[in-house]
Amino acid sequence: MSPARPAPGPVRLYCFPHAGATSSVHRPWGPLAAPHLQIVGVDAPGRGTRSREERPADFPALVNAMAEHLADDLARALDEDPGLRWATFGHSFGAMTSLAVADAAARLAGRPPLRAVLSAALPPRLQQPDTTDDLTDDELLEKIAADGGTPAGLLSNSAMRAYLVRLMREDYVIRRQFPRHAALRVDFPLTLVAARDDAYVTPAQMWQWAEHTTAACRRVEIPGGHFAAVQDPKEIVAIVTEDLLGAGEEQG
Repeated sequence: MSPARPAPGPVRLYCFPHAGATSSVHRPWGPLAAPHLQIVGVDAPGRGTRSREERPADFPALVNAMAEHLADDLARALDEDPGLRWATFGHSFGAMTSLAVADAAARLAGRPPLRAVLSAALPPRLQQPDTTDDLTDDELLEKIAADGGTPAGLLSNSAMRAYLVRLMREDYVIRRQFPRHAALRVDFPLTLVAARDDAYVTPAQMWQWAEHTTAACRRVEIPGGHFAAVQDPKEIVAIVTEDLLGAGEEQG
């Protein structure tokens, strides 16, 4: 009789927020996750848990700083549990950031992620020209409110409104640089999540992220608009759990 195969180790899922947000958007995910799925929100320097650090001026510097931070965290976690595995999740602005950081962190850590889960984002070569510099602060706040990715309570606070505008404008500076990095290719699998009624990213556009990996892709369509994964995270957590802890099939 063959010996029983050891159960795979837990998975540490590094989650990257959308533009204008911090890792706090992923706090509600923890209670929804399976016991062996560790949800870890990732902040950029100058944001959230790393607010005292200097904000990188461009996308490559941002990726390097976040990759070093992730690799250091992963090394500490592996010291405690050598069987630990890891993956990333990125929504909208966080999709491109998470994929580039996962690629860089894999080289630093000497081990690739199980996969990267990308949600509601245009691939870099499809990025549209950004006109947010033409918007006043009030107009930008109206756009933030209409998009639905920010709790109304934050938008009703004058100090938080000014903070959100600053974060959003900083992230748009970075996002304008995404098309320069359209050659990004990784060797690990992707899960691509598209919301059926997303006004910014159609499922067909979302599936084009497949050109950014030499490995397989799984394509998943969910109901809702651009912020469906943020507004009701139960479904996305279930998708991630299936891919990372279950037997989600990959599609070429």
